[in-house]
Amino acid sequence: MSIHPTAIIDPAAKVHPSCKIGPYCTVGPNIELGEGCELISHVAVEGPSKIGARNRFFPFSSIGLAPQDLSYRGEPTRLEIGDDNTIREFVTINRGTAKGGGLTRIGNRALIMAYCHVAHDCVIGDHVILANAATLGGHVIVEEWATVGALCPVHHFVRIGAHSFVGGGTTITRDVLPFSKTVAARDTHAYGLNATGLERRGFTKDRIRKIHHAYKVLLASKLNTSQALEKLKSEPDRGEDVEMLIRFIEASERGVIK
Repeated sequence: MSIHPTAIIDPAAKVHPSCKIGPYCTVGPNIELGEGCELISHVAVEGPSKIGARNRFFPFSSIGLAPQDLSYRGEPTRLEIGDDNTIREFVTINRGTAKGGGLTRIGNRALIMAYCHVAHDCVIGDHVILANAATLGGHVIVEEWATVGALCPVHHFVRIGAHSFVGGGTTITRDVLPFSKTVAARDTHAYGLNATGLERRGFTKDRIRKIHHAYKVLLASKLNTSQALEKLKSEPDRGEDVEMLIRFIEASERGVIK
């Protein structure tokens, strides 16, 4: 194990021998650091937190500290982080709260850029990108392969759908549709399909065609959301992606951005 002499590691922490702990890092008790993790310098990790393999934490990131919630009274809530994530400078990721289920969870292969904030009880899926200073309120769900642009505030309890792209500076107060491009102009709207992102992830032309048709029904027809869903449900061979889109909208509690 490579530990800089200025780092402080609590004796109760479980740190894999292959980890690298740089200058002035602090690792508290109730921490599990998996194989090949690197804390570059000035990283603070508190717990209970379980961190998987090959995660890199850049200087001045704060991981697993207590949630910024006035109802929190020191309950032993948790943070779990998967494998192969990159956590850049000054990122803050808080543990969960008892009323929110007690767990904040980060998946695998996420890129969380400088100055981002992931609040208590958030769930971040695999391959997610949070660009610089994206700010997630509590209980936010970001599904797999979603990208949240720089300087985006996301209201608590909002869901960001899979494979969606949120443009920089967009304020998100309702759920973001899967596969969508959502950008703030004068108002925040979904501006169609994230076709380029889907092509990069290996979606076939037929899958993209079916999703594109569903978006035309949702966004470009004169039907309201309920009517558009009924039309989509009535169509044969709509495919698993459109089924997921329908389920996402039906499960929305805050409403979706259209």
